[in-house]
Amino acid sequence: MAFGTFDLTSVNSHERYPASGTVGGKRVTLRLMDAGDGDAVLAFARGLPEHDLLFLRRDITQPEQVETWVQRIETGVATSLLVLDSDDSIAGYATVDRNDLPWSQHVAELRVLVGPALRGRGIGRLLTEEAFRIALGMGVDKIIGQMTVDQHEAIAVFRSLGFQPEALLRDHVKDRAGEKHDLVILSHDVAAAQRTMAAVGVLDAVEGN
Repeated sequence: MAFGTFDLTSVNSHERYPASGTVGGKRVTLRLMDAGDGDAVLAFARGLPEHDLLFLRRDITQPEQVETWVQRIETGVATSLLVLDSDDSIAGYATVDRNDLPWSQHVAELRVLVGPALRGRGIGRLLTEEAFRIALGMGVDKIIGQMTVDQHEAIAVFRSLGFQPEALLRDHVKDRAGEKHDLVILSHDVAAAQRTMAAVGVLDAVEGN
């Protein structure tokens, strides 16, 4: 797959990244997150607007929460893709995180976050598409995304990739000021998408690149 000036043709994630290219006029690099990225992730998170942190599974401004995230990556339960700015600082990420419950291990949550400096350039869509590819490689049957209802651009990106609204949870998120926000859950039936792509030969074409 090519996106902007990226040439991302390898199916295997460890061969596919790192990759550098230009998206929306901005030169960026994609690479997989590893244990050495903890401090850089903290610096990125602590520079985000507070509202951006509302829908996240954990408070990544706290070192112990980032350490837990890294542990999930090291055990293979989660895979995270970082986008780096031209100065090699973290400017965003996408994570595919598999459910811990034995009866829901076929489900993974997709989380995508781009820092304010790089928004509006198509980088969020690039990360989302790449994370979706990673989920396919993990053998996940269903992917969900959670976000507050006012995150219109993120919802639009997910919808454009085939995600459908599945639930609206009223007053489900409370910020540090005590204000409540509605949470929308979107989902994608990956298994159905794979069957459709296989039927028209898309998977064979991708895997042959």
